[in-house]
Amino acid sequence: MSETFEHRELLHLLWLVPVLGLVFAYGFARKWQALRRFASVNLLGHLMPHVSPGRQRLKAVLVLAAAALLAVAATSPRWGQEYKTLPRKGIDLMVVLDVSRSMLAEDIAPSRLERAKEELKDLVEFLPGDRIGLVTFAGAPSLACPLTINYGAFRMVLDEVDVKSAPRGGTLIGDAVRLAADSFVDRIKEHKAILVITDGEDHESYPVEAAQSAYEKQGIRVFTVGLGDPRKGARIPTGAQGRQYLVHDGEEVWSKMNAKDLEEMAAVAGGAYFGAATRDIDFREIYRVIDSKVREREMEVAQKQVLIPRFMWFAGAALALLMLETLIAERRATRKVV
Repeated sequence: MSETFEHRELLHLLWLVPVLGLVFAYGFARKWQALRRFASVNLLGHLMPHVSPGRQRLKAVLVLAAAALLAVAATSPRWGQEYKTLPRKGIDLMVVLDVSRSMLAEDIAPSRLERAKEELKDLVEFLPGDRIGLVTFAGAPSLACPLTINYGAFRMVLDEVDVKSAPRGGTLIGDAVRLAADSFVDRIKEHKAILVITDGEDHESYPVEAAQSAYEKQGIRVFTVGLGDPRKGARIPTGAQGRQYLVHDGEEVWSKMNAKDLEEMAAVAGGAYFGAATRDIDFREIYRVIDSKVREREMEVAQKQVLIPRFMWFAGAALALLMLETLIAERRATRKVV
C-alpha cells in the first residue's frame, strides 16, 4: 500500500511531544517536592485521601497522545487510491522541431537543437493542461509524439530526439507543417496551434503556402521561432573527433538563420514570429503569446489517480482523547458510609 505525507516537513512537530512530556514530568516532580516539604510521605495519604496521582498521570498521557496525533494530522497523511474526475480546459499545441544537421550549429549554446530541447522541456513544466505533440523533420517529417497530456512521455520522446531522428537529410518545413496539421485528433476549428522551431533553411517545400492552408482550412494558427544568427551564421560540426566542420566543395559550410519564410508563415497564419540569434530564448513568453491568440476550449474529462487524505482520522482520534481527558477527574470517587 502506497502512502505519503503531503507536508512531510511538519513531522518535526512530533519533537514537541517529548518536550511536553518533560514539562509534565517537571510539574509533577515540583508538586511532589512541595508536598514533601509540607508533610511526610506517611501523612500525605491522610491529608489528601481523594487525590489520585495515577489519574493525573493518565490525563497527561492522554494529552501527549492527542498532541502526537495532531502533529501527524498536520502532515496530511494519505494512503489508498481513488480516481478523481477533473474537468479540463486548454489548447492543442503541435511542436514542429527541425532536426536537420544545420541545427547542430553552435551560435546558440550549446547548439541550436539542444537549446530548443531544453527550452521545450521548460515550457512543458509551464503548461496548464494543454495537449502537446511533436513532429520532427529534416528531409522528411515524422510524428514523434501524438497529442498528449502525459508530459512525462513527451519529455522522454524529446530526450531521444537528435539529427538522426529524420529519415533523410534536408529541410522541408512545409511538409512538416502539413503533417502537423493532419495530426490533430479532431476537425474542430480554432483552439489549435503549430509551433515551428527551425533555422529557417527550407528546400522548396512551400512552407508559407502550407501555413496559410492550415489556417484557412483548419483554423490552425502557426507560430514560428527562428534559431541562429541571421548575419554571420555558424559552422556545422560533423560529430567527428576533434573540432571538424561540414565541408562542401572544399569550403566550410556556414549556416545562417533565414527569417523571411518564418515571418511570412506567421503573418498568413494568424500567428507570430520570434527570432532568437544569440540572446536568451524565453519559450514561456512565447507560450503566453500563443495562449493570448488561441482560445481555450473544454477538453475531455480527465481521470486522475490520487491518494485519499486520511488526516481526519488522526484529528478525530486526538479530539476523542482530549474529550476523554476532560471527563477524567483527578480525585477518586468517594463512598458515603451510612
